[in-house]
Amino acid sequence: MKITNEVVEKHGLKLEEYSKIKELIKREPNFLELGIFSAMWNEHCSYKSSKVHLKKLPTKNKNVIQGPGENAGVIDIGDEDAIVFKIESHNHPSFIEPYQGAATGVGGILRDVFTMGARPIALLNSIHFGSPENEKTRNLLHGVVSGIGGYGNCIGIPTVAGETKFNNTYNENILVNAMAVGLVKKNKIFFSKAKGVNKSVVYVGSKTGRDGIHGASMASAEFDENSEEKKPTVQVGDPFTEKLLMEACLELMKDNSIISIQDMGAAGLTSSSVEMAFKGDLGIEINLDKVPCREVNMTPYEMMLSESQERMLIILEEGKEESAKKIFDKWDLDFVVIGKTTNTKKIILKYKNETVADLPIDALSSKAPQYDRKWNKIKLSEKKIDHKNLKKIKFEDAFVKIVSSCNQANKNWITEQYDQKVMCDTMEKSGGDSAVIKVHNKNKAIAVTVDSSANYCKSHPITGGKQIVCESWRNLISVGAKPIAITNCLNFGNPENPNVMGEFAESVQGIKEACEYLDYPVVSGNVSFYNGTNKKNIYPTPVIGGVGIISKIEQKRNHLLKKEGNPIFLIGKTFGHLYQSIFFEEIYSIKEGPPPEVNLLNEKNNGEFVLRIIKENLVNSVHDVSSGGIIMALAEMCLGSELGIKIEKPRKLKNLFEYFYGEDQGRYLIEVDKSNLKKIEKLSKDNNIFQEIVGFTQKDNFELTGEMKINVKDLFNINNKWYYNY
Repeated sequence: MKITNEVVEKHGLKLEEYSKIKELIKREPNFLELGIFSAMWNEHCSYKSSKVHLKKLPTKNKNVIQGPGENAGVIDIGDEDAIVFKIESHNHPSFIEPYQGAATGVGGILRDVFTMGARPIALLNSIHFGSPENEKTRNLLHGVVSGIGGYGNCIGIPTVAGETKFNNTYNENILVNAMAVGLVKKNKIFFSKAKGVNKSVVYVGSKTGRDGIHGASMASAEFDENSEEKKPTVQVGDPFTEKLLMEACLELMKDNSIISIQDMGAAGLTSSSVEMAFKGDLGIEINLDKVPCREVNMTPYEMMLSESQERMLIILEEGKEESAKKIFDKWDLDFVVIGKTTNTKKIILKYKNETVADLPIDALSSKAPQYDRKWNKIKLSEKKIDHKNLKKIKFEDAFVKIVSSCNQANKNWITEQYDQKVMCDTMEKSGGDSAVIKVHNKNKAIAVTVDSSANYCKSHPITGGKQIVCESWRNLISVGAKPIAITNCLNFGNPENPNVMGEFAESVQGIKEACEYLDYPVVSGNVSFYNGTNKKNIYPTPVIGGVGIISKIEQKRNHLLKKEGNPIFLIGKTFGHLYQSIFFEEIYSIKEGPPPEVNLLNEKNNGEFVLRIIKENLVNSVHDVSSGGIIMALAEMCLGSELGIKIEKPRKLKNLFEYFYGEDQGRYLIEVDKSNLKKIEKLSKDNNIFQEIVGFTQKDNFELTGEMKINVKDLFNINNKWYYNY
């Protein structure tokens, strides 16, 4: 095929990028080679618009074994154990074909984890949809949830936590981010770096089909009115085959056969082979005649760009081919030696006794374009609203409206579709601040959470970036875990738009500042650009996946109330910040104004104090204060327990709405035994921690003196009503 400007642009490449390709290889590429460059130079694989900013993120602390650059991050949790984890996006495929898009997102992130040698122990997700009033939203929600549940349930990995949010900004581009967590011994971690010459390159897993061709390129472009035509680029998953592949790989990993291993994810055989060779400063030669295909007459172009699922590329030690094949034969999976490593520093592809591609590895990887795109600084809104001019509303009416709204309503309808208990190690599941998974046969556990706050990031990205990291930090502490590290999935619009690029640059800056201050590094992640349709970009939506360690299981806590008559303390000061709050949005449709300030010193001090009193067994239950303020956090502490709360009016802040709905950061609610009340007061004073009693637990009713009184059972029904009717 003749390569024209139109052909180049259809491959997602700029004409100037095509000129650079010709310069690098000193000739015109053929059609197959153009496809390979398209796969490796797109945003999804090359990070060409984001790398300059991502380099600023902190990636190390004493617990980090492996940071960014591998299939997943790895942290040390003691006793020779390590946790492998990562979050990635599958936004574009899920919008086009929600079930398979979401399902293969789960499958892909699982492979990233067990490729490192870890057995997956937990799945999480962060899913964002447009207006729930749209019929399309309803269809997308049902499809995505079914896809997540279908894949995770079938493969037998519990889906333990997540978030589901609605906002008009996602009407034309939903977000589906999947996170996986695995457990591995520190001396059994595997990497993708190729080593040695003339080593066997082995294809294992499912056969290659025509699904998913140009999937990575599709994920690196905006949608338009013709997005439905891109359905063939969506991969088709098979969780039962993935289960077999996982078990076969983990079995092979028990001996010393594997030199390197790489998932065939985005860009399939192209990216896996190039990345392995590049990391090892080697070349690779592949005979495409040997690639197992499930469809007839597949071309080299289709084989190299297919994103068919449940496939791996393995480089084996010499003489291990036969024993390794027996393992994959046992699991009824393909095992074919398709090539070898070389010292050429090239990828050479052969087909029907001809060389069909001959490209330098560095041209596809390190010499890919890197852009420091123009970006605009995002100004902090100084909008002021005179509360006196707002329509008056009864406190109870506002509370009922908010607690029953789509973003605050109980998500059991969704989470009940996921198996949360399989493997029998889930100690805390969806609905709390973090999920908790017991480390099998050990008196310790890990805590995991996912968080996002698009509204905060839209109004001021630096503050929003800080806030998401801090909320993740608080959520882990609230279950008794020491926060260790994060993974991030950075979902943004078109990076060629200076305002979007400004949102990205400043969100990353905010994440950087918070992670550095809290010693909470980024060990893995993903960037998803071009989330939008017809020039309408989504709100900046960084998603943070956090992991922490509970060193002794008896230190685990949750947010549910434990005993009647106990005081509930608020840790951290309240200033009554209502801009960007659920209250302003739900009651007055006000979406303007700055987000709440993030004071990193207070976050650190308050968090470490709460973790200390948990370890000293002075706290019954803990809940962080976030979206919806104090009143929503208190309501969530009642829901799921059989107790209510009698809440006292504040002594200093006169405006009840500011006090109870303000979303000031760095705060926790803790339930304490009456006998420990004085201890908490003294310890907080000694450590310069602000605290005040906001109420006492009681039977039956959720009550604010003089303003509202709702039976706890009625509160449950109000909180569940929205999803029951959806």
